[in-house]
Amino acid sequence: MKRAQAYPKESMNSEHRPIIYLSPPRPVSMGDWWFDIATIDHFWIRRRFDVMRRLADSILRNSRSTGEVGCGNGLLQREVEDYYRISVSGFDLNEVALQKNVSRVSPLYCYDIHQRNSEFRARFDLLLLFDVLEHIEVENEFLQSIKFHLTNSGALLVNVPAHQFFHSDYDRAAGHVRRYSVGRLTKVAEENGFKICVLTYWGLPLVPLLLARKAISMRRTDGRAGFDTRGSVINGLLSCLARLEPLPQKILGTSLMAVLQNNS
Repeated sequence: MKRAQAYPKESMNSEHRPIIYLSPPRPVSMGDWWFDIATIDHFWIRRRFDVMRRLADSILRNSRSTGEVGCGNGLLQREVEDYYRISVSGFDLNEVALQKNVSRVSPLYCYDIHQRNSEFRARFDLLLLFDVLEHIEVENEFLQSIKFHLTNSGALLVNVPAHQFFHSDYDRAAGHVRRYSVGRLTKVAEENGFKICVLTYWGLPLVPLLLARKAISMRRTDGRAGFDTRGSVINGLLSCLARLEPLPQKILGTSLMAVLQNNS
């Protein structure tokens, strides 16, 4: 008989960083291919960080304890480490992503937030939830578990894909259950005791590319063609294009970012 694995335990990832296992790893609604093509230099990753700084720079600078739920391969952790010189405790259940995590100093945990470990109760005054909520079937249960980990007036920074109309084969390949409008994100936030402080659509100049991606069938691929820039030249051009928009704005975009405050 196979003996059950005891938790917590610890192992090292490919970057020789320790991973603390508080929960057993398990598959999540996310294509592992994404972690192979999403890099720190990808124009979309860089633009996402720029938008976050526009919306929440002072919150990040004043945070005493920061965490990221669904940290994946650590791109956002690494950006925050390098720019703000703070660590971001990273939580994920995807062992493939944790093994590839590129953060340098931030703690890494294989951890199910529904476990609600007592050591993390009201631990963080800032949590990052970037491109995770769209993968979650039951939003309310998930956000209630998020709240367990936040201080009473803590902030939650959320990024999600925008507009259900744009839902495509790529979204299905990436494991997206839905896309969000301002109205839908506001509704689910308020239902779970969060106040929207500021929000914005972003990626307006990229909408034609999103429409083109929607028109192309990716049913026979794993979806990577919808995110791969295919070289540094195109990546650089798209980086310049992505910056050509006013922020904040509620007109149209490929993504939606918001600062939520816990009202518990």
